[in-house]
Amino acid sequence: MINYNGSLVQQSALAIEENRAFLYGDGIFDTVRVLGGKVLFIEDHYFRLMASLRIVRMDIPMHFTLEYMESQVLELVATLPQALSYRARITFFRQPGGRYLPTAKNTDFVITAEPLADALYKVSDAPYEVELYKDFYVSKQLLSTIKSTNRLINVTASIFAHENSYDNCLLVNDDKNVIEGLQSNIFMLSGGKLTTPPIADGCLNGVMRKQVLELTKKVEGIEVSEASISPFDLQKADELFLTNVITGIQPITKYRKKEFTTSLSQELVKRLNAKVRLG
Repeated sequence: MINYNGSLVQQSALAIEENRAFLYGDGIFDTVRVLGGKVLFIEDHYFRLMASLRIVRMDIPMHFTLEYMESQVLELVATLPQALSYRARITFFRQPGGRYLPTAKNTDFVITAEPLADALYKVSDAPYEVELYKDFYVSKQLLSTIKSTNRLINVTASIFAHENSYDNCLLVNDDKNVIEGLQSNIFMLSGGKLTTPPIADGCLNGVMRKQVLELTKKVEGIEVSEASISPFDLQKADELFLTNVITGIQPITKYRKKEFTTSLSQELVKRLNAKVRLG
């Protein structure tokens, strides 16, 4: 069951040979987490999605308000088997027509969803090793900060990680600075300073990134900074972790020969879950 333009259907009947998201990567998406009949951080997700659509000059349906978006996600989730929480993905794409220049102004959307195993966020204590991915670089530009359906760098880096038995890869921009993981933002703790790359470096403008920045500012003894991170900085760090709205916070335990602690990750997950519970 999916939600296609506001209607629940078994299948969308979309022809991939005409679909612009398939042909040209002409699509924008966002992924949300649903818990207890609510879409977590709904305002942040909605305004990021709307901003992304404007950046790529996609027409936004007049009826697609924040309330409408949440209701459509929840209506779809209600058709799924009961679970502790759910992941839902909202994808917008232009209607068929044209090659690079679209002939149709209207956009369609599809919402898909699936159950998740855990209700609240938790920190895994399993080893988690990462490596730099340097075959391709992420450009320092506005398009790199949005969630488009063109994820070739992420896909090829995922294959590299799998082939070399890494749990994740860290992407770098054209200045050779570390900007993010394959599907997540990165944070680095050195001494009492927590650093994450600025959006200007080309990293994804993540919803969980924003939450972690706000939570950490309330942790006594921790200074928060948005600054570029070089590969050399990683090996001097005390702690590294990745963030996204589905996993929450994923500690990195090893990068090359350096191993890391997870104390701040654990503390932030407690604060994050408290915020989620309070709504």
